[in-house]
Amino acid sequence: MAVSRLAERVLDLAGVLEELVAGGYVSRKDANRLIGTPRTAEQAQLHPLSYIASCELDNLKNPGRLLDSDTLSQWLAESASLPLFHIDPLKVNVAAVTEVMSFQFAKRHQILCVQASKDSLLVATAQPFVHGWEAQLEHTSGRSVQRVVADPADIQRYSVEFYSLSRSISGASSLKGNSSSGNFEQLLELGSLKDPEANDQHIVNIVDWLLQYAFDQRASDIHIEPRREMARIRFRIDGVLHTIQELPDQVNAAVTSRLKILGRMNVAEKRKPQDGRIKTKRPDGREVELRLSTLPTAFGEKLVMRIFDPEVLARSYSDLGLGGDDLARWKAMLARPNGIVLVTGPTGSGKTTTLYTGLKQLATSEVNVSTIEDPIEMVEESFNQTQVHHGIGLDFAAGIRTLLRQDPDIIMVGEIRDLETAQMAVQAALTGHLVISTLHTNDAPTAVTRLLDLGLPHYLLKSAVLGVMAQRLVRTLCPACKQPDSVSDDDWLALTKPWKAPKPDTVFRPEGCLECRNTGYRGRQGIYEILPFSEPVQALLSADCDLQALRRQAMREGMNSLRLSGAKKVAAGITTVAEVLRVAPPPDIAF
Repeated sequence: MAVSRLAERVLDLAGVLEELVAGGYVSRKDANRLIGTPRTAEQAQLHPLSYIASCELDNLKNPGRLLDSDTLSQWLAESASLPLFHIDPLKVNVAAVTEVMSFQFAKRHQILCVQASKDSLLVATAQPFVHGWEAQLEHTSGRSVQRVVADPADIQRYSVEFYSLSRSISGASSLKGNSSSGNFEQLLELGSLKDPEANDQHIVNIVDWLLQYAFDQRASDIHIEPRREMARIRFRIDGVLHTIQELPDQVNAAVTSRLKILGRMNVAEKRKPQDGRIKTKRPDGREVELRLSTLPTAFGEKLVMRIFDPEVLARSYSDLGLGGDDLARWKAMLARPNGIVLVTGPTGSGKTTTLYTGLKQLATSEVNVSTIEDPIEMVEESFNQTQVHHGIGLDFAAGIRTLLRQDPDIIMVGEIRDLETAQMAVQAALTGHLVISTLHTNDAPTAVTRLLDLGLPHYLLKSAVLGVMAQRLVRTLCPACKQPDSVSDDDWLALTKPWKAPKPDTVFRPEGCLECRNTGYRGRQGIYEILPFSEPVQALLSADCDLQALRRQAMREGMNSLRLSGAKKVAAGITTVAEVLRVAPPPDIAF
C-alpha cells in the first residue's frame, strides 16, 4: 500500500478510490463512475469511506461480498498502521470522554475520545493522517494520547449522541437541589434552587435518548436505580444487566418524574409503589409498549421499565425454540376443547410470550378468546383482554367468574395465585372451556404439588388439568462468530444425567464479534419440559402424590427435562452447556 500518498492530508474521495483501486478492492470502472457522479449536498458531507460503503460496490478481494464499512475501516487502519477500534457505546464512559474536548473540536478533526484514564486518552479518528490536533489535546488535557481508527460513521453518530446526552445532563444539573425526597439519608441544604422541571427540554432529551438507546440495544428492561449521590441506569440485554449511564440525583428525580408523567402515574406520590404504561415508537416506526413500575428504596424511587415488542405476537413456535415432539405435545394439549393447560417458570422465563403465541394461533373468527391479566402486557385485537383491578374487587377469581357469563371458548388467566382462582379455573374447565394459565414452579411435575398445596383436591386435578409445560430462556450463540468446540464427559454428564444421552462430536462456543457486542450470544430461545396428563400419569395423582414416580412415568412417555431439552440445543449448535446449566435446575429424579 502506498502510504505516502495518503500521509499528512485529509482523506478525499478521489484519493481514497485511487488507493482502493491500487489495492485491488475496487475496479477502475467503478472508481471512475463514483468520481464522475455528482453527489448531493448530504452525500458530500459524508466521510469518503461512508460514501463508498453506501454505494454497495463489489469487493474484488472477497468475491460475492460488498465493500462495506467494516472492510473499509479495516483497510484504513492497516494503511495508517494503527489498531482498528470498534466503538461499543455500552462500554464508553460518556461523562469522562466528553469532558476531554469540546464537541466543536471533535467534529472539526473527526475524532472522538473513547477511553479516558488519569494519565492517557484513547482517541478514535476517521482521519488518521492528520496529526495537528494531537499535540494540542495532550497540552490541554495533560495526558498522553493514543490514536486508533474507527468506522467514520460510528464516530459521527456517537459524537452527536454522547455530546447531546452530556449537554442535556449538564444543563439539567445546573439547577442544584436536593431532589431525593425519599432518601433516608437526606440532608437539609439551605438556599438551594429548585429541581429541574420534568418537562425541561434537557430532561426530555435525556428520556428520549434513554428509550431510543434501549430499543437500539435490544434491551428487554430498563432499570433506573437511585444511589446516595448518583443514579445508575442499567439495561437487561439477552437476560444480562449492563450498566449504561450514571445521572446526578437531581437529574434522576426529574427523569423519573418525566417517565411517570408519560406513564400517567401520580408524580407527587413517592412513598407508594405505582404501575404505569407508555406507548411509543422505535426509530423504524414500529410501535412499542413499556410497562413501568416504581418502588420506594433507601435513596429514592427505583423505576423499572419492561419493554414489550408487539412483534412478539407475530412470532412462530420455531422462533420461540419450540419444535419436534415437544411442539406436537403442546399443540395436542391446546387442541382439546376443554381443560386446563399450565405454563410454569420463574419471572422472565418467557411464559407470557408462549401464552400469547399459543392464543394467537387459536384466536380464529369462530371462537371467543378472553383473558384476565395483571397487567395486560401486550394488547392484541383478536383477544378480549381484561385487567385485574384489586381496588374495585376485580381479581383473577372474580374475572373468571364474570368471563363465564361472556360465552367464552378459551380463557387465559394471567396467573393462578390462590385457591379461589384455582377453583374458578377448574370450574371453567369442567364446564366446557379451555383455560390457559401460569404458575411459578421450578419444573412441570412440581406444578402438581403446588396446586395441591393451594388446597385443590387431587380428583379435580385428574378431571381438569390437561398438562403442564415448564420453560426457561437460554441465550443463543451468535451465528456470525460461534466457533466449533468440544465438551468434556463431566460437563455432558451434568447436563444429561440420569439419561446418559449420546455426546455430540462437535459443539460450539461463544467467540464475540460486532454483531453480538463481543458477548458471543445474540437473542434467546426457550427450553421446555412438557408433561401431558395421560391416563398413567393421572393414575399417580393423589393427595400425597409421589413426585419421583410421576417424573419417572413422564420420562417413560417421552418427557424431556429442561436440561435434556437444553442438551438438544447444545448438540444443534444453538447454545452452550454453560448457558443451559446456568438457567435450568437439576432434575430431581432417580431411576
